[in-house]
Amino acid sequence: MIKVIIAEDFNLLREDLAEIISQQDDMKVIGTAANGTEIIELAGSVEHDIILMDIEMESVYAGIRAAESIRDKNKDEKIIYLTAHETEEMILTAMGTGAVDYIVKGAAEEKLIHSIRDAYEGRTTLEGRVKDLVMQEYKRLQESEKSLLFFVNNLSNLTKTERELIRLLLENNKVKKIAEVRGVEVVTIKSQINTLLKKLGSSRTKEITKTIRNLNLTHLF
Repeated sequence: MIKVIIAEDFNLLREDLAEIISQQDDMKVIGTAANGTEIIELAGSVEHDIILMDIEMESVYAGIRAAESIRDKNKDEKIIYLTAHETEEMILTAMGTGAVDYIVKGAAEEKLIHSIRDAYEGRTTLEGRVKDLVMQEYKRLQESEKSLLFFVNNLSNLTKTERELIRLLLENNKVKKIAEVRGVEVVTIKSQINTLLKKLGSSRTKEITKTIRNLNLTHLF
């Protein structure tokens, strides 16, 4: 039997969900909760396979916070979100907790039942907009990681002059001031900056200084 626990603050819906799931020959609801605190306690006290989690309960992000707390203790928890929220931000935030599926309330009962079975069997079956958003975010993170690796690798290829230039930029100096400090023409500094931007794959000097600060690499300059 697939043992399911449910977190849903609306009493009638919680009862309906429990009834639908319990009607399946291979499923059993072994506990329900009405808020984030209750589902955290329930998940830690009863043996279960799947958590069906509403997002907005005592607060807008209650289900997400509960999922984070539960998965902090057990990364193998299989959580399916069942929510009325369809915004891109909410979907990505929720799926970022490591949930296995995200179902919008009002979906067919069959979709919910299939999702529970798939999660139990270790299959991920995201569909439609949720799948598209997750894949887009995955691609964006991959590209971001590649860009960051490119940036860090090319730091080691900078000339002494380029390192000095970055140091002055980190001090928030303008081009004219940098030219004065280095005793060269402004046009020379602009040319050096263009070369630096190409080397580090950036479009503006602010991107370079921001990345260096975020990576705590200022001591290298």
